[in-house]
Amino acid sequence: MTRNFIIEDQHHAEQIGEFSTLQDAWDALQRLSSIAWDAHPNVAPCRDWPTCGRDYEIIEYDTGATPWVPVRRHAGLTVSAAGIAWGPDAPRPET
Repeated sequence: MTRNFIIEDQHHAEQIGEFSTLQDAWDALQRLSSIAWDAHPNVAPCRDWPTCGRDYEIIEYDTGATPWVPVRRHAGLTVSAAGIAWGPDAPRPET
């Protein structure tokens, strides 16, 4: 099965990136976690952005089918004014 991994902001239905491996997607979330919640690309694209945030998840797709078939969703990272919170699926981020 050919797979692809998409990071999507579930609050805003916005695709953030596409990756060929799950590790690459986790690495991208690690980079996003080091960016302030009110700086691009973490600043929410809505009118209420100061009280909103991003809820990133990784969606794993089987790309051998047309259209792509979602296989699994990985709880990723929440970024908001309150700080960051890693989902239960996330590998332990480097500190």
